[in-house]
Amino acid sequence: MELRQLHYFIAVAEHLNFTEAAKHLFVAQSAVSQQIADLEQKIGVQLFFRNKRSVKLTNAGAVFLQEALSLVSKSAEAIEKTRQADIGIIGHLKIGFLGYTERNFLPSLIREFRRSHPKVDLYLDQFHHGMLIEALKTGELDVIFTLAFGLDNIGGIEKKSIFTEKISVVMHCDHPLANKNSLHISELAQERFITVSRRESPQGFNKTLLMCANSGFSPNIVAEPRLLATVLLLVDAGIGITILPKSLKLHSSPSLRFLDIEGEQAEDELVIAWKKKNANPSIPLFLEALASVGEEYYKHTSMLS
Repeated sequence: MELRQLHYFIAVAEHLNFTEAAKHLFVAQSAVSQQIADLEQKIGVQLFFRNKRSVKLTNAGAVFLQEALSLVSKSAEAIEKTRQADIGIIGHLKIGFLGYTERNFLPSLIREFRRSHPKVDLYLDQFHHGMLIEALKTGELDVIFTLAFGLDNIGGIEKKSIFTEKISVVMHCDHPLANKNSLHISELAQERFITVSRRESPQGFNKTLLMCANSGFSPNIVAEPRLLATVLLLVDAGIGITILPKSLKLHSSPSLRFLDIEGEQAEDELVIAWKKKNANPSIPLFLEALASVGEEYYKHTSMLS
């Protein structure tokens, strides 16, 4: 049974006239008659009582009309959903984020995207730097919000800059250097460093090593916890110091001091990244929503300068 035959049957059932049905379908009357005859033969049931003066549905034809209308409607719905999925209106998008730098714009972005594309299911989860990259590589995530440092060394990834923010030296307020407004990395040569482990955050770990190396020393790393919250706790306990994005100041203990770094471009660039070969059509729609949110959500670091 062809979909075309259902359309022909519905037209005849609605008009109860083969000539009018043919006009409605923009085909010859003989074509309509032939298709109805073929349909009746296929299902083995007479659908119409017809003579030279009238056409009426049989009882079986009346039942079949309801089913035919349902089938045609479902077919049209399936086609439309398929088309929407092809352009990303229907689908899913898996998003990973760091959990601190994005707090000032990500909720607004998600609200905007869900308003514009309510049929796209969103999955969001927080990861460390290393886990974000790995999940993007394996396809566990479609897009990630992460820091740009070291990202260019990974092939097959596209990225778009969102904003840059300052990196700070973080220490307890009782530290001898805590009353300074800023300092040079070289002043930290004798300090004890705490950093998120290289496995969990290779970008942050390597950035700390590079900044210290550029100032002529190798940092004395005394602890490498897995969690960023643990790093801040250990610094708050006076175990050592750390180097982190300044945006964390908004979410940290008031007893911690965030000091600006002198003498070099001490910044992190937050980017959104995705695999070049990822054909998920919801990705460009999400990038459009990101652009539409506006720069006011990206300028939160001005409050920290």
